Amino acid sequence: MKAIYYDIYKALRDKIIAGVYPYQSYIPSELALIDEYQCTHNTVRKALQVLTMHGFVQPIRGKGVKVIWQPGKRTRFVLGDIETMHEAASRNGLEVSTQVRVFERIVCDRSVAELTGFRVGDELVRVERVRRFDGANLIFDKSCFLASCVEGLTPEIAASSIFTFLEGEKGMTITTSNRTITMEYATAEDREVLDLLDFDMLAVMENRTFNSEGIHFETTQSRHRPDYFSFMTTAVRGY
Repeated sequence: MKAIYYDIYKALRDKIIAGVYPYQSYIPSELALIDEYQCTHNTVRKALQVLTMHGFVQPIRGKGVKVIWQPGKRTRFVLGDIETMHEAASRNGLEVSTQVRVFERIVCDRSVAELTGFRVGDELVRVERVRRFDGANLIFDKSCFLASCVEGLTPEIAASSIFTFLEGEKGMTITTSNRTITMEYATAEDREVLDLLDFDMLAVMENRTFNSEGIHFETTQSRHRPDYFSFMTTAVRGY
């Protein structure tokens, strides 16, 4: 179960993205937010810290918390958030559907271990999904999950939301994802499943995700057509 501050962060983030709190405006005061969300000072401050860390707002001494986020021309994935694909699509105003190409149980061998970070001999569930946004196949996800953590997972759940299943039905708390982004040449398989047009390169993000017990339960490589997506993060100087 996620902490209350995270729900408040998402609510404020979504209002900023929707223009309820536009660029260069100030969001409501801490006291107003405490009253609106019926929570403590510490909860609101934690939510504001996360908004600041992700580049949506900036505290201005003596004035309040100012919106510094501006909409981009491309769909944005926030590097510091762990979102489901449907959450990201909804936030960006896109229709998304998922086709499950592969769903199988495997035993991790040396080559899979080198690619995923799992141990040789681990039982894994391998899932490959194609994400279709507004009529085009734009993302190819290649995932391995630690089988002991995802018992009950089905292709139908994989086509909807694996994280929703894990957090809801399995009661897992998903905490951390280590991420690496590279540019890679498109493979023959990429060209088969994605609508690549004349692009020969892909933006590739690898996620290694951990739960609250520190267990590495997922590695996913997401292969993106480069013209449609951007990945947003924030760097801070002097803190």
